[in-house]
Amino acid sequence: MADKKERIYIIPLRREFLKAPKYKRSAKSIRAIKEFIKKHMKVDNVLIGKYLNENVWKNGPKNPPSKVNVKVVKEDKLANVELIGAPEEKIVEKKPAKKKTEEKTTEKKDDKETKKPGKIETKKVPKASELKEKKTEAKKKETKKVPTASELKEKK
Repeated sequence: MADKKERIYIIPLRREFLKAPKYKRSAKSIRAIKEFIKKHMKVDNVLIGKYLNENVWKNGPKNPPSKVNVKVVKEDKLANVELIGAPEEKIVEKKPAKKKTEEKTTEKKDDKETKKPGKIETKKVPKASELKEKKTEAKKKETKKVPTASELKEKK
């Protein structure tokens, strides 16, 4: 395995994205990051990390940040670029699954009581019209009759 080289860069994006139309500025910023890394790290392939991508796109396609702090890890002809301060993702190897032995049971089980493995339980979500009806019913119950002036005089 080749040596890993790590570097930290502050990539200026403003000069590049001002060359693009307003609605394409974040896309141009991503392309500018790739060009910058290819030039400075002398690599062919650049992988942008998900946190860097989210940071560039967080204000939408029209308003990317003017500069970004990135950490670049170079391995052979591949460079991984990620935002500084982003959590590092570790690859966890999966262990092979053990074979399940089938056990025969003499008891009968109801399908409703037992859960099948891998089955997802879903809850019924009420429709918007049903929610509105419930709210209007609740408001009707909450409203109290306010006595009029003539009714107040009769009480006195």
